[in-house]
Amino acid sequence: MAYFYGNQDRVDRTGKIVADVFCAVLLAIMSVAFFGFLGGIIAFLILEAAIVGVDFVVPDEHADSDAVVR
Repeated sequence: MAYFYGNQDRVDRTGKIVADVFCAVLLAIMSVAFFGFLGGIIAFLILEAAIVGVDFVVPDEHADSDAVVR
């Protein structure tokens, strides 16, 4: 899945990156606060892997809609 699309301008792209970095930092801080340092790092890595995995499973309105399997 493409992270950026052709119809996004520079402001949209920058905002998307800033929001993703902010959310990742927030998730890392909460993971460390709830599970300690080592457990928090492991929990953060598992959570980020799950989030990235969902990005590949969820259908996208900008992608091909003709049910092509790649």
